[in-house]
Amino acid sequence: ILYRKLDPRTLGRIIALYEHRVFVEGALFNINSFDQWGVELGKELATGLLPVVEGKETAANRDASTAGLVGHIHQLRGVE
Repeated sequence: ILYRKLDPRTLGRIIALYEHRVFVEGALFNINSFDQWGVELGKELATGLLPVVEGKETAANRDASTAGLVGHIHQLRGVE
C-alpha cells in the first residue's frame, strides 16, 4: 500500500481497509473476529502493565523485551 502522504484521512482509510478484511475473513470462516479470548487477555495484560508504563512501578520483574520497550517509552517521555 503506497500513499503520497500519511494524514488522518489516509490513516482512516487504511484502518477501515484492515477492519473490513478482518470482518470478511471472519464471515467466510464462520468466526466472530471481534469476540476472541485473546482480546480479553490483551486487555488484562495491558491493565497490569499500565502502572509500569506510567512510572508508578518498576519494570524489573518483567521480561527483557517488555522492560526494554517500557524503558524506550520512558526515554521518549523524558521519564527516568
